[in-house]
Amino acid sequence: MASGMLHKFLHLTNFRSPFLRTVVPSVAAAFALQTAVAIPSIAAQTERFYDISGSATFLTVTLLSLYLPSLRARAAASLAGAPKPPLPSLLGPFTATAGFHWRQVALSAAVVFWSVRLGTYLFRRVLHQGHDSRFDTLRGSPGKFAGAWFGQATWVSLCLAPVLAVNAVPPAALAAVPLRVTDVLGLALFAGGFALEIVADWQKGEWLHRRKEKLHDEPFMTKGLWSRSQYPNYLGECTLWTGIATTAAGVLVARPVQVGLGFSGGLLGKLLVLVVSFVSPAFITSLLLKVSGVPLSEKKYDAKYGHRKDYQEWKRNTPKFFPKLY
Repeated sequence: MASGMLHKFLHLTNFRSPFLRTVVPSVAAAFALQTAVAIPSIAAQTERFYDISGSATFLTVTLLSLYLPSLRARAAASLAGAPKPPLPSLLGPFTATAGFHWRQVALSAAVVFWSVRLGTYLFRRVLHQGHDSRFDTLRGSPGKFAGAWFGQATWVSLCLAPVLAVNAVPPAALAAVPLRVTDVLGLALFAGGFALEIVADWQKGEWLHRRKEKLHDEPFMTKGLWSRSQYPNYLGECTLWTGIATTAAGVLVARPVQVGLGFSGGLLGKLLVLVVSFVSPAFITSLLLKVSGVPLSEKKYDAKYGHRKDYQEWKRNTPKFFPKLY
């Protein structure tokens, strides 16, 4: 039954456009997965699995977009009664075997590493704290709570847009584009942003642990990276997605790739892939700075410590986002 549903799903999304053939089923999978977790979570009024399901959706959708051509080939072989071709190895691009291009593997691996790290970190945090204050006004309202899950599916889809676009390109078209400056720059930005986010979260976690053990009585974090930026973890998040977008955009505008995606290679096609690539960091930056990141954190900490002179001094002298380097 599951095999039949998969074949029907692949048939329904087998568009002529290579771009739509990857993007549409991938986005549909993101919303389907979030719906599957949202229904029991809304019924139980719990946000315990919100972050971990987001991480799992990033992981699943990324791998699905990568393996979709192989799944379609196996489905076609099954319908024809022919032997199914094996699934390609992720190490193929580095061992001179067919399957994927190294850019597809590199960007997909970047998302996998990020999603596993962030998802487990947030899941451990909500288990430790017992609840997530972001949902205090949402979990009791099915409509509002459902909106949060819908929003997470949208978040996954928009953030993954550049990766989905690269994974939609036939590997031969990607191979026709030599190494570019944007490849190196983008992957370097991802590595730097990923490291910044990890260190910032680690420093905050250690500070909270030491406070719990009564090794200090500081009411708010002002040490390490947090003395250079009020939100170094958010800066790392925005930087790593900018890196992924940079690598994707640099190759997606190349003519062989444009043709591989079914575009003419003209200005319109190039503008489209640039929008698809940079909608990811633009969305995550707007989300963190204007919606759910900085505004919620500032509201909470201003209410707790707004009357303190040391807190006001820290806010006044510490850049909100981009750090001071001196």
